[in-house]
Order: sequence, then structure tokens, then C-alpha cells
Amino acid sequence: MFCSAYIIGRREDHWSEKGLEFSQTLVLNRRKSNVLRTVGEYLLTNDQRITELTALKEIAETLNRSYDMDHMLDNVLRKLLEVTGLTTAWIFMVDEEPDYSCVADQELPSALKWKDKYPMKNGSCWCVNKYWRKELHHAVNIIECKRITDAIQYKWGDTEGILHHATVPLKAGQELFGILNIAAPDKEVFDEEELALLESVAFQIGSAIKRSRLYHSSQKRALNYAKLGEVSQQITSILNMKDIPIEVVQHVSDIFSWRVVAFFIVEDDHLSLRAFCANGYVERCCIDLLFQEAGFIAETYITKKKQVIYRNDDTIHFDLLPLPEFQSAVTAPIQYNDHTYGVLLVSCEKRNAFDDNDVDVIQSISDVISLTMENARLYEQRKELAHFEERNRLARDLHDSVCQMLFSLSLTAKGAEMLLKSEDQQVNLEQALDEIQTLSQEALKEMRSLIWQLRPTGLEQGLITGICHYAQQLGLEVETKMKGVVELPRHIEEALYRIGQEALNNISKHAQTPKAKVILEKNEKEEVLFTVMDQGQGFDPKKNRNQSLGLIGIRERVQRLEGQLAISSSIGEGTQLAIKIPLSKGERGSKKIE
Repeated sequence: MFCSAYIIGRREDHWSEKGLEFSQTLVLNRRKSNVLRTVGEYLLTNDQRITELTALKEIAETLNRSYDMDHMLDNVLRKLLEVTGLTTAWIFMVDEEPDYSCVADQELPSALKWKDKYPMKNGSCWCVNKYWRKELHHAVNIIECKRITDAIQYKWGDTEGILHHATVPLKAGQELFGILNIAAPDKEVFDEEELALLESVAFQIGSAIKRSRLYHSSQKRALNYAKLGEVSQQITSILNMKDIPIEVVQHVSDIFSWRVVAFFIVEDDHLSLRAFCANGYVERCCIDLLFQEAGFIAETYITKKKQVIYRNDDTIHFDLLPLPEFQSAVTAPIQYNDHTYGVLLVSCEKRNAFDDNDVDVIQSISDVISLTMENARLYEQRKELAHFEERNRLARDLHDSVCQMLFSLSLTAKGAEMLLKSEDQQVNLEQALDEIQTLSQEALKEMRSLIWQLRPTGLEQGLITGICHYAQQLGLEVETKMKGVVELPRHIEEALYRIGQEALNNISKHAQTPKAKVILEKNEKEEVLFTVMDQGQGFDPKKNRNQSLGLIGIRERVQRLEGQLAISSSIGEGTQLAIKIPLSKGERGSKKIE
């Protein structure tokens, strides 16, 4: 009994030990299983993270390869679909309501491709409206696509199982650019990790868009300022005030290709449209507007500040002006110091057509116009002053020569009258009549010389011919020499003719010689060399420089042409007047001066 009980007890203990061992084994196996599951999950998560990082790296490399926006966005969408396994994506660039555009897309369903992607270009949708309401700050899990809904309703085609999409704002810092939408057939939920990946991609796209815009902005600025230099060169050469409006709108439109450029002049209590260029058509005009009729154009004149006008809800149109309707415009005052000449208007039919670069360039063009108008005004004043000085010189010459001759002629005639009363003064009477004839001929010769100076018609036959004709009027014999072939600009030719007149006139009056020599040539530096010389009695330039109005006039003419003047003379050894004038670019020709 005891033995049996002992054996039975031993067996129960044995099975108890076995059961405990088995239980311990189960626990251990369970723990091993949990560890393996945890390790597997870790490895799976780690692999997923590595995949995401690899995807972000590849997308970043794609974005950094180019500054071409369209090419860059197409490539990044293609890469995004590859790494996420999704099927469809598109990007909207969004401006102020209601402006937006679909700038890139990949694998759109046929319903969204209907009629050249009409659904992607027209109408609004919930994601874009949310963007305009400034409610889109982070990735939105699922948005039912209104464009797909419309496509189903109007039977535009197969939606290929796509009804919803995730929406992610494209931004860099606080600056928003647009929307990334991504979808797949029958996909209705994006988990947090997918949304986080999409936000990372969207941030990279936003940064790339900002970088590309900065690059293109710098390129545009450089191009605009190159064009500004070209426009400035064209405008600053205008000296006639009446020609400035038509020339400005012509040159600005040709170089910048803006749709409308208009030039307004301020006159008393109104603005006057003097010239405009619309769609390549240039017209000179004179259309007056009262200030209350001119709107923001008059405001620009009054405030003397540039304005940028954007009208998103409607077009702008002036009923009294023959200008096309527009939705964007820039106005800049044309002013020099405290004087405002007018207003420059540039407009476009598109919204938001002018960026900061354009506005700065338009203001710079306005500044150049202001300087040109001030220069033209001063040029007109100098011309008037030159005419006044010329009149004074002619008045002095008339007084010093013709008037004195006529006075002598009058006295001689009076003496001859008295001789007629005497029977014994026949010889003296003949001498008096000879004197009267001589004085009258000299007075007539001097008058013809002065009249010739007022009417330089000899230039019609060439500079040298005109100078020779003028010398004949003075009774001078002129030897001419010409080297090279050159066609002079009109203003240079007229200036040299006037200088030659003054030089020959001085020779006739003071040199006490009947001969002179004139040389005209062009050197290798594209400069005109004009020399007038004589072998007369000469003079001391140091003593006469500040006393001779004729030499002062010659010097001022040469300075206006940015030339150089050299006078060589000494008592008893004649005089040489040498002038060097640069030919301006584009005015060098090959016509021989006769």
C-alpha cells in the first residue's frame, strides 16, 4: 500500500514537474514570439522609413535639376507616383480669386482630360475655394472632387474609380503658391504617415517653386535693365520737345512689348493725351481730360507717386480716350525736381500683369523721360539764347559797319549837294560822287554778307560749297582741301557752317589778307576735323579770348557737340582755328561733302 501510494505520489509529482516545465516553455515561446513580432514590426517600419527617405531624396534631386518650372513639376509628380504607388496627381498654381491654373498633371482619368482638359481649367472646386478662404494650412485627408462629380454628372468620361483625393498646400515658410492633389482608384483614406510624406514633398515643391521664381525674377530684372539701357539711349537723344511723346511710346513699346503705353502732358487744369501705342499701333494725338475725368492718372500727377492698379472684378475703361480696356496698369509721374511734366501709363488686359521688377523699370523710364524733357527745355533755351546772341552780333555789325557807311554816305551826299551850288568845285564833286558810289557798294556788300548769315541756303549743295559761296560774298579767295568720305549729321554740318562763317568773317575784317584755307577730313577715330587758317596779321588769343563774342560763340557751338577747339595765332604770323568733333554712333556715313 505504502509502496503503491509512494509510486502514485511520485508519478503525480513527475507530471506536475512536467506540467510546470511545459507551462514555462509555453511562456518562453510566447515571449520569443512577441520579441520576433516586435523585431519584425521594427524592421518593417524601418524599411518603410528608409523607402520614404529615399523617395524624398529622389524627389529633392529631381527638383534641384532644373529651373524650368513646367519640366520640374512634371518630373516630380511622376517620381511621386512611383514611390507612393498612387496613380494620379495634379498641381494648381493659385493666385488671387478667381485666378488659378493647372500647371502639371500625371495620369489623369479620361473624364478630366475631356476637351483638352476643360474640367481642369474652368470652374472652381472645394479645395481651391478652401485655399482662397485661407483655410488650407496642412494636408487634408480626403476631399470629394467636385471636378469628378461634375464629370460624372455631365458624362465627360470614365473616372477610372477615382472619386476623392488628398489635398496638400504648396508653401515655403508662410508663403503659399498652390495645391498638390493626389489620388488612387477607390482610395478613401490616407493614413498619417502618408499625409506626412505628402506634406514633406509639398514643402520641397514649394521651396523649389520659390527658388525658381527668384531665379527667373533675377533673370527678368537683368533683362529689363538691359532693355532700360536701350530705351534710355533712344530717348535721351531726342532734343525736340514736341517729338518726345510719340518717340517715347514708340521706343518703349518696341523694346518691352507692353500692350499699351500712353503719354500724358499736364496743361493748366487738365491732362492731355499726346501719344499712345496700343497693340503695336502708334498714334500722335491731343485729347484733353479734366482732372476729375482722369481718375487715377490725375491722382498720380497730384500725389507725384507711382501707382499700381489691379482690377479683378471688372475691366477699366476711359470713355473719352481711344485706349483698350485693361485690368492691370502702372502710372508713373514724369517730373524733374518740383516740376511735373506729365504721366506715363502702361496697361495690360491681364490681371496682376506687372510685378515689382516691371514697376521699378516703368518708374526708371519715367525718370529718363523727365531728364530728356528737361534737357530738351534747356536746349530750346540755349537755342533762344544763341539766337539772341546772334541778333546782338548782327546788330553790332550793322552798327559798326553798315550804319557807319550809311552815315558817311549821308555826309558825303550832303557835301556833294553843297558843291553843286559852287561853280568852281567840279573836280571835288566828281570825287564826292565816287565816294558815294564806293560807300554804297561797301554797304550793300556788308548787308548781303549779314543776310547770307541769316539764310544758310548754301548747305543744300554741301558744307564746302556753302563756305566757298559765303567767302565769295566777303571777297575772299578760299583754298579747300578734303580728305576721306563722310556724311555729316545735319546738326554738325550746320554748326560747322556757322563756325566757318564766323571764322571767314573775322578773316575778312581783321586778318588784312584776301586769302584763306579750309580743310575738312575724317580720321580713323571717326572724328570730324575742321580747320580754317589764314596768313594774315594774326592776334594774341589770350588778350582777345574774353573780348570777342565771335570766338565765344564758336567755343559754345563746339562744346554743345562735345568737341574740342584749338586756336593758334600770333602777331604777324596768321591764325589757325582747328576743331575736332566726334561722330555719334549710327550717324557715320559715306557721302562725300562737296
